[in-house]
Amino acid sequence: MDRRCKFWLPKKNRFCANAPLQESEFCGNHKPGWEQLRIPCPIDPSHSILRENLDAHVKRCPLQKQVHQLQMQPFYKKGVNGGRDEDSSELITSDKVEEHPSSKFTKSCSESSDISSEMKRNAIYKMSVPEFTELLTKIKSIHTSITSSMQDSYAIPEACSIWIKTQVDRKLPFQEKHILQQASILGNLEAFGILQRPMDLIDPESEVHLCSDDSSRDKIGSPAVVEFGAGRGYLTHMLVDCYGIKKVFLVERKSYKLKADRSLRQKERMTIERLRIDKDLNLNAIASLSGIPYLAIGKHLCGPATDLTLRCCLPEQYSQSKVSGLSINCNLKGIALATCCHHLCQWKHYINKRFLSSLAITKEEFHAITWFTSWAVDADHGSNLSESVDWGLHLCDIKVNESGVGVNRVEEIVRNMKAVDRAVLGFVCKEIIDVGRLMWLKDYGLEAQLVKYVPSNISPENHLMLAKCSNHL
Repeated sequence: MDRRCKFWLPKKNRFCANAPLQESEFCGNHKPGWEQLRIPCPIDPSHSILRENLDAHVKRCPLQKQVHQLQMQPFYKKGVNGGRDEDSSELITSDKVEEHPSSKFTKSCSESSDISSEMKRNAIYKMSVPEFTELLTKIKSIHTSITSSMQDSYAIPEACSIWIKTQVDRKLPFQEKHILQQASILGNLEAFGILQRPMDLIDPESEVHLCSDDSSRDKIGSPAVVEFGAGRGYLTHMLVDCYGIKKVFLVERKSYKLKADRSLRQKERMTIERLRIDKDLNLNAIASLSGIPYLAIGKHLCGPATDLTLRCCLPEQYSQSKVSGLSINCNLKGIALATCCHHLCQWKHYINKRFLSSLAITKEEFHAITWFTSWAVDADHGSNLSESVDWGLHLCDIKVNESGVGVNRVEEIVRNMKAVDRAVLGFVCKEIIDVGRLMWLKDYGLEAQLVKYVPSNISPENHLMLAKCSNHL
């Protein structure tokens, strides 16, 4: 401790581990009085530097080297999946949509492509009560017009049941709520006809045990798997163990400890590649994936990550030819994406602005809808909220509460809303966003559906988007 910096790090609940400067109790990052001399690193704002050292640091910043190495990869194409913010001018015209009072967003939010949750909230709070009421009325009307019975599809396949009971590799981190979500994603893949059951479960006389590396597993003809937002890769690990997958690509922009990679690499005839990239990934430029049928999967793809993934798997240049375009991109066999964190969604990245335009949803209203989605995860979901309440009844109750005597500010309305009313509105807005994504897949000619793959008491983020290409059936 005598050799450590004396600056206390509350988030880590310990002192800084760096060595102190000579004749000081603190390191160069935490020396008192130096805060005014330090600025965020322009390459990696997670750390700061002395202003006078800026030019020298930029040349040797560790992230700079990583960025340069990434840009040299053949599958790197800057912003290829990011979308365009100017789509709004093409899709929403003045003769179709009158200027809505919620245009206060434009005045309150900057013109940058990323609008923070705080900016969304402040813009809503600056609305008048009639404007806020009109916005909620519009959301209710839209939900009524687009709603389709989203089926509950909590499906644990036999292969995963065996895996869970035996806990195949006891060294793996085992958290029940995540395991159940992973198993249900795979169960829905199987039920939807995208994933084939292992041969050793189909043939009761087979002597091959689940998760073995016997060569007979290769007869299944399993596709490759590309997991987006892979994190530590345990969804793919279960898929490999239970369905005999032999070729895996893990796409994740962050670095993690305790990854599944080490266990996966020990399996026979197993090929695994981890790609540290996100919106700049050109999937068609990965040489080892060329000409190979693949599944695109993802569990809890936060906010715009779902849109980036869809655009990555089905590039927009194919959108004009729609079904005929699928014959060009024939390697995609199916998609299973569990959406998450809708409050982080951005207009620029959203995949189906044309759908929003058809519903007269403006860019500013879209930001409001995304902010409301955070309310879906605020309430107590121990009673399986999304399946146990009358959505229409609670949406009507919200309007009654708005007109209460003495309420004259939107912030007060929000504060006085019942938790269940807020949660219901959040679920409604989440469904609007995901239905737009579903319609985009259908416009491509894919067979697609949106299901609730786990009860909300396991996870309130329980929307799963499934799609398959007819040329692989």
